[in-house]
Amino acid sequence: MLRYKETEDIDARFSEVERIVTAWRARVATANPVARTEFNNRLRISLIHHDAALEGEVLSYSEIKAAVDPSIISDPSLIPSYEEIRRFDDACNFAAESAANKKKPFKLDTIRDLYSILAPDEKAKGLPFRKENPLHRLYYHDIAPPEKILPSMRKLGEWLDEPATKNLHVIEKVATLHSRFMAIFPWAKESGRTIRVASNQLLQEGGYPIAIVHSIDRQRYYESLRGDHLGLTSLYLEAVQTTAETEMRVYDEAQKGPTKKRSKKASGTQGTNGGG
Repeated sequence: MLRYKETEDIDARFSEVERIVTAWRARVATANPVARTEFNNRLRISLIHHDAALEGEVLSYSEIKAAVDPSIISDPSLIPSYEEIRRFDDACNFAAESAANKKKPFKLDTIRDLYSILAPDEKAKGLPFRKENPLHRLYYHDIAPPEKILPSMRKLGEWLDEPATKNLHVIEKVATLHSRFMAIFPWAKESGRTIRVASNQLLQEGGYPIAIVHSIDRQRYYESLRGDHLGLTSLYLEAVQTTAETEMRVYDEAQKGPTKKRSKKASGTQGTNGGG
């Protein structure tokens, strides 16, 4: 009975998200290109900040900005996570460019390509799967034993290619893929980051805003990995809606004129994080 109610609530949420995303698409189509670029740059910094928090890392705005803004000349030695931030940013750029290329379908190799950007040292070794279960890790859900990783990844690739999978709503597809991939956890490092970037690529391909799992939802995210895809579906629905609403609000406030914009500058900067 509880599961039925949960499914019913998610169905209602799908309808609400579709309504908001439809309005978002129309608003983005008429948005000032400069304002759109500025918003996307701020959204990327927010994504990097919150994704790092999911991995147990605290990154400041200035650290992220120094790493991803080419106009800032910075000393990488002063920012411990500099290279890691740059790799994550590069992976997000690759995902966005791939999403715009409609001729190249999303496959398991797409996920491997993203992983190779996030883990260049592993790329040099041929991107091997993990050979043991990591003892110390952030994710406490059950993961596949090493000998089951290869056959499980093959099954996941087959699932991605199935016609039924292609016909799923993109958010349901993303949540299911994310859940199944994390249950395999093929690489000891960067598995979480890889699938979150891949998930946003799929969302962008489908014409949806990117999803940012907010740092305050960190524990909820971990818990959702212990169940089926419904928990992640709920998280993704909320995250997509938040990004869409935030972007539309930023454009609406910008249209109210310079006086209004100045008075809201501080709150606007804080609020554009895709996660609340």
